[in-house]
Amino acid sequence: MEYIRLGKTDLLASRTGFGAMKLDKSGDQDNVALLIRKAYDGGVNFFDTARWSAESEELLGHAIHPVRQNVALATKTRAETGAELIAAVDESLVALHTDWIELYQLEVDLLVPEDKGSDGIYQAFLSLKAEGKIKHFGIVTEDVTIARRAVKSGLYETVQVPFNVLSGNESVELVQLCNVMDVGFIAMQPLCGGVLSNIPVAFGYVRQFENVVPVWGARTQEELAQILHFSRHPPVMDEQLQAEVEMLRAFFN
Repeated sequence: MEYIRLGKTDLLASRTGFGAMKLDKSGDQDNVALLIRKAYDGGVNFFDTARWSAESEELLGHAIHPVRQNVALATKTRAETGAELIAAVDESLVALHTDWIELYQLEVDLLVPEDKGSDGIYQAFLSLKAEGKIKHFGIVTEDVTIARRAVKSGLYETVQVPFNVLSGNESVELVQLCNVMDVGFIAMQPLCGGVLSNIPVAFGYVRQFENVVPVWGARTQEELAQILHFSRHPPVMDEQLQAEVEMLRAFFN
């Protein structure tokens, strides 16, 4: 497994992240623990979930507890005020069975909270960081324009947006901007929300970008085995793989 520095957070994150938002649909607690442990034993140290998926936070927290010191936990909230953010963090801490969270993210649709905004969100982030409840904070959005605004603001340490073989040039430019601005880039939906089934092509494409940490939503041992295999033996974007990328883009676009 390779590890990269996640922007200015200085977290060393595995280049293969584990998206745990749907763990509640994966089976019972013991099966989930086996899945998470297999990912960890395969070198994965970055696990991402969400407050709105409370059961997933619970399952991940239980499964990761024996090796908590060796992993980076990331979760997110849709809070709209500073007070809601503080409450969400406290709830996440309880659900994840931890005293701190490496990366707490705010999911936004239209606006990026400013440092002195009336919503109090940014000040809440700073207070939570000062208290040690969170180590770093970032923005999650499906809108590349919003993500670019967050990066250029200089206020956030990471952004998480959809990024896969079907992403356009503006998404690639965002990846490059994050590299220049030293902002961590987390790629959600590397399989385009399940639309893509060709894992070698999807993996090979994202792997080209050395500052990107994709979060793969493996829900079975078989899916995870494939992802770990390509982590150890990453596909190279040669002419054949590039041709497959173009075929996929032509088909879906």
